[in-house]
Amino acid sequence: MDRLDYYDIRPAGMDAYLSNYGRHISKPMYLWAVSMMRDRDGKRAKPVEKDELKKMLEEYGAVVKNDRAYDVPYVYMMARMDYYGSSITDEAHLALFVHDYLDDPDGSDTRAFDELYIKTVALGIPIDWEDVI
Repeated sequence: MDRLDYYDIRPAGMDAYLSNYGRHISKPMYLWAVSMMRDRDGKRAKPVEKDELKKMLEEYGAVVKNDRAYDVPYVYMMARMDYYGSSITDEAHLALFVHDYLDDPDGSDTRAFDELYIKTVALGIPIDWEDVI
């Protein structure tokens, strides 16, 4: 079955991005997305290093199989900024959330990219695709 957006007209530069990363988050896209994140108190997010995050996830037994490009760091930061201190109460549950989100057995391995992209569309935030390659 084809994706429903397969025949959509994509914004300028998006095809070049997709040919480099597929529907996964590049490091520049990760840094761009994190630069716009705020926590529940309005405090700006600070990107976490990929290697540091991988060790933390392993410590909590949350090894992500669908670990592509910067999807894991993006999901971690998104969950930390949006849910930590409310429905996610500690680092162990945050790690498990990242694992569950990306390794959902009936989910898509492109979920992180798809949801980030549709969120920018819904909020009217343009992506300068050349800047995130």
